[in-house]
Amino acid sequence: MYEHRSQPLLPKHLFIRRVAGHVLFALAAIFGSLFIGIIGYHFTEGLPWLDSLLNASMILGGMGPVNELHTDGGKVFASFYSLFSGIVFLVTAGLLVAPVAHRFLHRLHLETKKQ
Repeated sequence: MYEHRSQPLLPKHLFIRRVAGHVLFALAAIFGSLFIGIIGYHFTEGLPWLDSLLNASMILGGMGPVNELHTDGGKVFASFYSLFSGIVFLVTAGLLVAPVAHRFLHRLHLETKKQ
């Protein structure tokens, strides 16, 4: 997926394509996670779709739930969804930083190799 240290630096237009691919994958992960949260809140707590979207968005964004949870199933779901959301945040951040960090480190390696 990434060029080896012995290979030349990726041209700018291919690098932009790589970053766009990472952004699309990160967005897919976020929207997929949001969908899981909406379904979970709707069926475990019986919340309307809009309230389920609000709760899932707030948990995924790190803010916390809006509605008070009344069922044991809803509380268990919210606990696991909160942990899942934290992991999704870290993975998404890694996806977005990886191509830029790789290019930076690859460029540094090429500069030290020339000397």
